[in-house]
Amino acid sequence: MLTTSNYLHLLANNFYIKIKITLFPTSSLVINRNGSVEYWREVQLAKQKVKETKMSGHACCSNPPILNPFSGAGHVEKIGGLDAYLTGSPLSTKAILFVSDIYGYESPIIRNLADKVAAAGYYVVVPDYFYGDPYDDDRVDRPLPIWMEDHEPDKGFEASQPIIEALKSKGVSAIGAAGYCWGAKTVCELGKSKLIQAVVLAHPSLITVEDINGVNIPIAILGAELDPITPPEVIKQFEQVLAAKPEVDSFVKIFPNVSHGWTIRYDTEDPEAVKAAEEAHQILLDWFVKYVK
Repeated sequence: MLTTSNYLHLLANNFYIKIKITLFPTSSLVINRNGSVEYWREVQLAKQKVKETKMSGHACCSNPPILNPFSGAGHVEKIGGLDAYLTGSPLSTKAILFVSDIYGYESPIIRNLADKVAAAGYYVVVPDYFYGDPYDDDRVDRPLPIWMEDHEPDKGFEASQPIIEALKSKGVSAIGAAGYCWGAKTVCELGKSKLIQAVVLAHPSLITVEDINGVNIPIAILGAELDPITPPEVIKQFEQVLAAKPEVDSFVKIFPNVSHGWTIRYDTEDPEAVKAAEEAHQILLDWFVKYVK
């Protein structure tokens, strides 16, 4: 079973930074985990390791977006206590909640996808679940495992409930949710509740078979052939669980020749990457058109 603790350990190992060493006078970070004290190398060594990690194409952090708070056709305002990118007609009775990956709600691609879904008649909400603190590759003093400790995906489910309540108070009667990487866990938890009508998980992280078994609304899962975080064999386990639940409509696809993050962190200059992402986007939209109405 992939627990949050195991996932953090996986990320740490992939990052090539978590190393037991003697504490240097200039070291700034000390952490306790599993009863042991582990120290992080000095900043210069960490910088070098982060560079090595970037060059290795670490799955969770590959092709990071250039964040732009002014991107998209919508605007930012608070809803349910969180800043959020809002796009589409606020008078629509149908809404879609986007839960981003670790890079947050200022990614131009996720906002452009939100705009595309909004054009189909939905009011789309992309909240800032990180409260102005998305993951930053350049923060060598705060590598991904440490950042994750401050931003557990389970907290996203709690933060989503006031947003859903706010939408319903505005007259929204049908809600769907899409989660990407980090955001898939939050969306999966929503799928276990009676709060929304349908979910889509794209290159999910931190999801277990038990999670999928608990979903009781229509669910689509879009996996990647080259994803070490949730590899194809795990996606196939999800598919088997859903196949045993005919009362829950489901769709599962493993996209060939793509990596973790391919739906919202792809190279827009690569025709094949664009084609795969756009196919996933269309599946997402078709799923919501079918079940969020």
